[in-house]
Amino acid sequence: MVWHTITAAWLKNGDMLSDEKIAKILSEDMREWAYQQALLYLSYRARSEKEIQQNLRKHEVPEDVIEGTIERLRTAGLANDNEFAQAWVENRSTFRPRSKRALTVELRQKGLDNETIQASLSDVDEEALAYEAGLKRATRFKGHEWSEFRKKLSEFLARRGFSYSVIATIVSRIWSETNAESQINKNEDIS
Repeated sequence: MVWHTITAAWLKNGDMLSDEKIAKILSEDMREWAYQQALLYLSYRARSEKEIQQNLRKHEVPEDVIEGTIERLRTAGLANDNEFAQAWVENRSTFRPRSKRALTVELRQKGLDNETIQASLSDVDEEALAYEAGLKRATRFKGHEWSEFRKKLSEFLARRGFSYSVIATIVSRIWSETNAESQINKNEDIS
C-alpha cells in the first residue's frame, strides 16, 4: 500500500516529534488519504456506502478509518444510500428501463438494504417502463410478421426482467400502434 504524507506537509524543519506525535500524524494522514481515495472513487459516479467501503478495504484501509471516512462523507452529503438508490432508479428508468425485480437485484448488488430498495421503487410504473423500452426496440422489428415481432420483443423485455403479464400487454399494444400507423400510411398512398 502506498502511503501519502498529506498531514506531514505542515511540519517545519526543526520540529521535535515524540512517538505519540508521530503516531498522531500517521493516523491523521491515513484518515485524510482514505477520504481523498473515497472522493476519487466517487468522482466517476455516485456510489453506495458499501461500494465505498469495499473500495477502501481493497486499499487496505483499517476498519475504524473506513467508518470515519463514511461518516465524513455522510456529513458532507456525499454518501447517502437513499439518494443513491433514488438516482440509480431514475437513471435506469430514463436510459435503460428495467423491471422492479431487475432493479431490486442491481440495488442489492450495490449493498443496499430492503427498506431503501423498496422506498426507491415505490413510484416505479413497470408498464410505463416496459412500454418505453419496447417502443424504442420495436423500430428494429418493423416489417416483421406478428409471430416474429412478438417473439423478438417479448425476449427483449424478458431480458429486462419484466413479467409475462406485462410483456404480453405491452407487445400487443405496441404491435397495434405500429401497425395502425402502417395502415394509415398505406391508405394515404392509395388515395
